Amino acid sequence: MTDSIRVENVTKEFTMQYHRTLKEMAVATARRLPLQEKFLAVNDVSFNVEQGESVGLMGLNGSGKSTLLKLINGVMRPDKGSILTRGRIAGLIATGAGFHPQLTGRENLFLNGAIMGMSEAETKRKFDAIVAFADIGKFMDTPVSHYSSGMYARLGFSIAIHVDADIFLADEVLAVGDRPFKRKCMAKMQEIRQQGTTIFYVSHATASVRAMCDRVIVLESGHMTYDSKITEGGSVEGAIHHLQYDDEPGDEPTDEELGADV
Repeated sequence: MTDSIRVENVTKEFTMQYHRTLKEMAVATARRLPLQEKFLAVNDVSFNVEQGESVGLMGLNGSGKSTLLKLINGVMRPDKGSILTRGRIAGLIATGAGFHPQLTGRENLFLNGAIMGMSEAETKRKFDAIVAFADIGKFMDTPVSHYSSGMYARLGFSIAIHVDADIFLADEVLAVGDRPFKRKCMAKMQEIRQQGTTIFYVSHATASVRAMCDRVIVLESGHMTYDSKITEGGSVEGAIHHLQYDDEPGDEPTDEELGADV
């Protein structure tokens, strides 16, 4: 089987500044306090993802999930190690990423489509389908600075999901938006999954991971601490137990609503 993603010994380091003004820095220096601290957002992570595989990336806040997704997408480069991907990458790694606040939804649709690798002709051909999926009506001709977070998510996801991609990345795509929109997103992601697209999906929502994914990877403080195929029947309890947080009923859509095979 051909690999879509190869992550080999990847490390990404950031520097956290404790003080911003010269006065704060001078006081901290006088008191012999640190001015900054380096930390590893992703620490020596390695794994392969096969073509057509659907992987759920889970972990507590600050574990390095979004950083890893940005490294795979090419938005960032690793400080150590290597990442290889095969084919066109699309997806939604931040709500409204690539949108210009002063441009209208219509103008941002073409801008975002170009950023994701679509030609103008391809964007025009898919325009009606993108607008229909986003379902934001007259707001398409309104500057996106006036949009709610839900409207950002609708338009951003709609553009991303209509890109003909080999790899689809999604970072908490269902964290914003009402339940009908979430169901529509999951149905569309199931559709591209069935087409053989590789999916790398970051989420805290266990029901959606159970519905969407063949495999679960867990990050803790930048380290990969769990990597397992989801058992036949769709269980992610191993990852939940490993993370030691509760999968509370009623906090997310049910498997039936998300389109899981139950």
